[in-house]
Amino acid sequence: MDVADLDYELPEELIAQRPLEARDAARLLVVDGERTAHASVGALPSLLSPSLFVVNDTRVLSARLRGRKAASGGEVEVLLVERLSPPGTTERWSALARASKPLRPGAALALGAIRATVEDKRDGHVVLALSADEPIDAILEREGEVPLPPYIRRDVEPADRAAYQTVFAAHPGAVAAPTAGLHFTPALLDALAAAGHELAAITLHVGPGTFRPVKAARLEDHPMHVERYAIAPATVEAIARAKREGRAVVAVGTTVVRTLEAAAKEGAIRAGEGATDLFIRPPFEFRVIDALLTNFHLPRSTLLALVMAFAGVAPTRAAYAEAVRARYRFFSYGDAMLVRSRA
Repeated sequence: MDVADLDYELPEELIAQRPLEARDAARLLVVDGERTAHASVGALPSLLSPSLFVVNDTRVLSARLRGRKAASGGEVEVLLVERLSPPGTTERWSALARASKPLRPGAALALGAIRATVEDKRDGHVVLALSADEPIDAILEREGEVPLPPYIRRDVEPADRAAYQTVFAAHPGAVAAPTAGLHFTPALLDALAAAGHELAAITLHVGPGTFRPVKAARLEDHPMHVERYAIAPATVEAIARAKREGRAVVAVGTTVVRTLEAAAKEGAIRAGEGATDLFIRPPFEFRVIDALLTNFHLPRSTLLALVMAFAGVAPTRAAYAEAVRARYRFFSYGDAMLVRSRA
């Protein structure tokens, strides 16, 4: 496909800066091939026949820390990206760092109650050795900032700690929320169950690479980021049962699509942990998912390419044009789209 197909015009005022008070009140653009219809997320139970909804139960870390260089006192900002050792009072992390001058190996940092030393630099990341007088996870919960996406152009607010987590959040490790899951509430889950729908979960820890735009002239030349995932045996069994019974497997978000299709790349899905750099783009043979619930994604993003692979390039472009015309709210805190059938 042409990389230019990932471009679209989006008025800046349509980029949602705050969530709705009622999560399931978000608008929902329903896409069936070339046809679109307008609904709300709260109507999901009646928009599909009894299906298996697969969600991502990762939990977003309060992973942004601010502090100073121990030697010079210069300001530094750190975004912890991937834990490289078991949790505790001493840990090693891969991180992104911003300072007035590049950090060098051996540099000591004071990050609130956390002491850090730069061990190495790899591919734009730094490897940090962290230590503290109490578990580092507890300090992150108390002192860390929620790493809101760069297109949310405001300071982090106390309400974001809850608003930027899904109701499924259970396993800490993400630095960005699986945003399609942000629309779910306990009441909506009850309504889905009452309508005969089933729920299963995977875990994929969303990394900062999810926001990296496609800059390569050819889509296949874009360097895809790696993300870690885990699939429980119960989820594998639920998917197999849904397939046997002819029920749709509905991916709640692109992270679920990436996890399930990566796990099924060589055949049947297997339970367990893994990592994937799978880049889903047109054309792509989907083995697992039958429908997709997703938010609206950035132009020139790999996530938009994934949606186009599932829904079709032309139908996706038409749906996005309709969403802009109807003034839907875009991106993480925005509205959603339900693609009911594959292209």
